[in-house]
Amino acid sequence: MRLKKVLLFSDDAQVELDSVEAELEMVELQISELLEKQTKLNSRKNKLLQTLEGACSSAQPSGSSKPRKPSFNFSWSEEVQAKLCSVFQLSKFRPLQQAAINLSMSGKDLFLVMPTGRGKSLCYQLPALCSKGFTLVIAPLVSLMEDQLMYLKSVNVPAVTLNASSTKEDSKQVLAGMIDKNSPFKLLYVTPEKIAKSKLLMSKLEKAYNMGLLARIAVDEVHCCSQWGHDFRPDYKLLGILKRQFPKVPLVGLTATATSNVLKDCQKILCVQEPITLTAPFNRPNLYYEVRFKDNEDCVDQISQLIRERYKNQSGIVYVFSQKDAEAVATDLQKRNILAQPYHANMEPSDKSLVHQRWSSKKIQVVVATVAFGMGIDKADVRFVIHHTISKSIENYYQESGRAGRDDGSADCIVFFGFADIFRVSTMVVMENTGQQKLQNMVAYCQNVDRCRRAMMAIHFDEVWNDDECNQMCDVCRHDYITMDITKHARDVVTIVEMASSMDEKLTPLKVCDAWLGKGPAKHRKTIKVTSLSRLEVESIIIHLLLHGYFSEDFSFTPYTTHFYLKLGRKAALLKKDNHSITMKMRRRVMSHATVKIRECKTKLDFLSV
Repeated sequence: MRLKKVLLFSDDAQVELDSVEAELEMVELQISELLEKQTKLNSRKNKLLQTLEGACSSAQPSGSSKPRKPSFNFSWSEEVQAKLCSVFQLSKFRPLQQAAINLSMSGKDLFLVMPTGRGKSLCYQLPALCSKGFTLVIAPLVSLMEDQLMYLKSVNVPAVTLNASSTKEDSKQVLAGMIDKNSPFKLLYVTPEKIAKSKLLMSKLEKAYNMGLLARIAVDEVHCCSQWGHDFRPDYKLLGILKRQFPKVPLVGLTATATSNVLKDCQKILCVQEPITLTAPFNRPNLYYEVRFKDNEDCVDQISQLIRERYKNQSGIVYVFSQKDAEAVATDLQKRNILAQPYHANMEPSDKSLVHQRWSSKKIQVVVATVAFGMGIDKADVRFVIHHTISKSIENYYQESGRAGRDDGSADCIVFFGFADIFRVSTMVVMENTGQQKLQNMVAYCQNVDRCRRAMMAIHFDEVWNDDECNQMCDVCRHDYITMDITKHARDVVTIVEMASSMDEKLTPLKVCDAWLGKGPAKHRKTIKVTSLSRLEVESIIIHLLLHGYFSEDFSFTPYTTHFYLKLGRKAALLKKDNHSITMKMRRRVMSHATVKIRECKTKLDFLSV
C-alpha cells in the first residue's frame, strides 16, 4: 500500500513537472517573440525621430546652424577648456565628458559608466590639472598605471605612483610631495592593496586632507568592488575607508561594464551616500565582432595567418587562458615570424614594463596576454584583439575587446571558440558567484547565429538594442541562418550519458563526443548508436543541449584539479516523449562557385546554435 502511494505521488509529480516544462517552453517562445517585436518597434521609432529632427532643422531660422561659441557657466570652465586644448591636444569633449568634469569640479560624488576607449580617464585627469593639490587614483593593475603615467609624461602632466615595485627613494619623495603646498604632482596612482596595507600612506592622506590638498578620489574600474561584478578584487572592498575618513572629498567611480545592480553594490561598499550616475551607450560602432571555430586546440596557425594577411605592421593583442598559454602562443607566433611577446602576472615588474613599452612604441606587433594586461590600456591604434580562448563572461569580453580602435578607426574583435575551452574556463570559475551562468552567457554569445552580437551584449548592460544600428559590423548581421530539427540527435547523445550514469560511470564532454563518434571503449560500442555527424556538429549539439538544460555540469574536486563531467539536466526526461522536439539555429555557409557545382547546389551547414 505504501509503495502504491509513493508510485502515485511520483506519477503526479511527473505530470506536474511535464506541465511546468511545457509552460516554460511557452514562456521562452513568448519572450523570443516580444524581443523580435521590440527590435522592430525600436527601428520604427528611430526612423520617426530622424524624420522629426529633419523637420525641426528645416524649420530653424536662417543662420541658426552656425557654430556657437561655448558658453562658460562655471568659474573653472575657461581653464578646463584651455587645458583641454593646450595640454591634451583635444578640440572638443566626447559625450558625457564635460558633464562628468563639471560634476566632479562641483564636489559631487559620481559614477561614470562609459565604453572602453571613450575617454573616462580625462574625466579625472583634466579636473586634477584645474584643482589645488592632487587627485588620488586607485587602479587595479600596475600595467594600467604605467600606461597612464607614460601618456601623462608625454603631455607634461606631473603624475606619480606608489606600488610594490616603487623604490624606497621614490616612495619617500611621493609621500613628502603629498603634503607639499606647491603640489609637485597633480595625480597620485596607487593600488587598492596599498590603501589597505600602508598605514604611512593613510597618515599622509589624512594630513593632505586637513591641508586641503586632497582634491578628489578616482576609483578606476570601480566594478572590482562588487562580488557580483565580473572582476571582483577583495582589496577593493576596503576602499570604503576613504569616504569615511575624507567625507568632503568628491569621489568618482569609473567603469565600462557595471550593471545597475553592481553599481548599487559599489555605492554601499564605497560608503557613497547619493552619487550621480552618468551612463553612456555601450556601443562602439567602429568595432567589428566575429566568432570563429578553432580548427584545432591551439589554433595558432589560424591566428598567425590572420595577422600576416589582414594586420601586417598593425598593433594588436592576443588574449589567452593562462600564463603557460601566454608563453607558448608567443613562442609559436615568433616561430612564424610575428614579433610577439608574452605578458602575465607572474613576470617580473621590469619585464612587464619592458613588454608594454616595446608594444606601445611599435617595436613589437603583438602582446600575447592573460587578463593581467587589460584594464585601462590606452594605446589608440590597436587594430585587432583576438581571443585565443573565450573570456569567462560577456562583461570581461567587452572590456578586453574594447582595447581595440580607441582612435575611432575600424578594428576587429575576433574570438576563437573551441569546445574544450568551455570546460577549462568552467573549472576556473566554478567557485565564483554566478560564474557558471556568466560563462554560459559567453558560450551562448559564441554559439549565437541569429541575433546581432551587439544585441547579445546589450542584454548585459540593461540596454535596448536595435539591430539595424549594427551596420553589418558583426559576423551574424552579415550571414543568413536556418532552423533545423535535432531531436533525433539529441535523443541519441542523451542516451549515452544516461547509460553511463546507470553503470556509475562519469563522462567528460570529450568522452561523450568520442563515444558518439564511435571512438569510445570497445565494450560500449555495440550499445551506442554511432552518429555520422562531423565532430564540429557533435560538439555544437552537445553545447546546445548543455545551454538549454538537457545536460548539466557535474564537478569533481581533487586537491590538485577540478574535473568537469556531463550529467542529465532537468529537461532530459522530455526527450522520452514522442511529441517533444528540439531545434537549433544554424549558419548557412557561403561556398565558392566550384564547390556549388560539385555539390549540385546543396547547402553545407555549420552547426551553430542560439
